[in-house]
Amino acid sequence: MMTTLSFQKLPSGLSLYPKALINSYKAKKGGDLPDLKASLSAVGIDRQHLAAYNAVCGFGQSDVLPATYLHMLVFPLQMAMMADESFPFALLGLVHIANRITQHRPVNAAEMVNVTCEFGALKPHDKGVQFALIGKVYVGNELVWTEESVYLRRQASGGGAGKSEKPAEAKSNAKPDFNAIWDIPGDIGRQYGAVSGDRNPIHLYNFTAKLFGFPRAIAHGMWTKARSLAAYDGRLPDAFTVDVQFKLPVLLPAKVAFQSIPNGKGALFSLADARSGKPHLAGTITAL
Repeated sequence: MMTTLSFQKLPSGLSLYPKALINSYKAKKGGDLPDLKASLSAVGIDRQHLAAYNAVCGFGQSDVLPATYLHMLVFPLQMAMMADESFPFALLGLVHIANRITQHRPVNAAEMVNVTCEFGALKPHDKGVQFALIGKVYVGNELVWTEESVYLRRQASGGGAGKSEKPAEAKSNAKPDFNAIWDIPGDIGRQYGAVSGDRNPIHLYNFTAKLFGFPRAIAHGMWTKARSLAAYDGRLPDAFTVDVQFKLPVLLPAKVAFQSIPNGKGALFSLADARSGKPHLAGTITAL
């Protein structure tokens, strides 16, 4: 039987992270994903929060939500589900490897929305197992936005034959000229964490990131996606899908190179280290 975690307001990341950390240290040996769903009913958009999000991600100020903004409502539900004792994996060590967002139409900050989140299928991956969290946002009964966030749980073997499905990567025979070079400050993880509620220690300080095997703090993958999408601000269709694959982490501070290539009904884009060319993110935008 499906269990639903119902919320009338966003669950607090400050309360969920301690629970998630405690559960991470319990003996968890994997297994099936729980029959669990989370929902958030009739929530309004906080315009001050929207303005702060737009500022930290590089979007212009507007009452029309950036396509990545509604992840701010879905992510706390994801956290609540992965912090639940029925979740079979330790939250620490999960790697966010891909994210696909479809905006079915623009959403205005004046609209009230309903949000749901549930688990997708557990699949083999060549480095372990992967699973998806599926978020949906409605205005009334109208589906206006969907998201699939894919997470990897590293294991000694892939748990089965075959490799995982991967989002399309930005490949082209065009000359790889960069469109922009961005200097990312060392505190962007704290800035984005304050807005998003994602205060995973790997993003905050060098010393907390080192506790989890990183040489320095790393940028949030969803910030790199949002910052890339902001490069198209004012030039996106009303309905589109933006699909990204997260590659090597962005060690902070960083100098990164953004590249965009027109591609039929949309564009291919990528983010790479400006000096070494090592890839951080590859994505596509496709008009619907």
